[in-house]
Amino acid sequence: MSKYSHDNIVPFNESKQTKKEQVAAMFDQIAFRYDFLNRFLSGGIDVSWRKRAIKELKELNPRMVLDVATGTADVAIMTWKYLRPEKIVGIDISEGMLGLGRQKIDKLLLNKQIELLKGDSEAINFPDQTFDAITVAFGVRNFENLEKGLSEMFRVLKPGGKVVILEFSKPRKTGFKSLYNLYMNIVAPRAGQWLSKNKDAYQYLNQSVKAFPEGETFLHILQQVGFTNTTLKRLSLGICTIYCGVKAS
Repeated sequence: MSKYSHDNIVPFNESKQTKKEQVAAMFDQIAFRYDFLNRFLSGGIDVSWRKRAIKELKELNPRMVLDVATGTADVAIMTWKYLRPEKIVGIDISEGMLGLGRQKIDKLLLNKQIELLKGDSEAINFPDQTFDAITVAFGVRNFENLEKGLSEMFRVLKPGGKVVILEFSKPRKTGFKSLYNLYMNIVAPRAGQWLSKNKDAYQYLNQSVKAFPEGETFLHILQQVGFTNTTLKRLSLGICTIYCGVKAS
């Protein structure tokens, strides 16, 4: 039984597949246009959100970094650019997204520094206390079991390590909120259908953002699975939020 309502939000309501299977299939379908749609639908601001998130790790100077739900490896590549760790591992359940990520890494000649693996965030295939830092950009909302995924990240993090999670959230200012709702309910699904021939993916985006336990509620969930020093920073009038947590030494 799912604990949070967002765990039950799925891309394809008629499908008999699990949420995890549906999310993997959805990203396989839209992978070819994923990066373009991110830039297009966010007006390019998603790049600065990722940069802000990665800078949360600057003081830690991590050597081993795990990027969960790495997708096409944008965050993994940016992490290398700004932090220069010894090794970055990216995991994702969508082989379609990973294939595009590997092409980018090949072009940049970063195969020794960044490794992309097919992997489940709720059963991370690494020993306890492997990584100094973990990043997730727009991925926790897609977990089938939120607490299980967060607990797995806590397990593979070294004591003193830090998790940085970037996730969509809902703006609170009334005027801007109305514009945002219009955009998420109508513009994004139609643009998604037009550009990627997949309206379901962008309707799912809207529904999963609405249902996600954001803000202080999400910090409480991070604390429940063991993280301390939890913080949040709202970006772009609250469209997006950076959450941080530390595994106590």
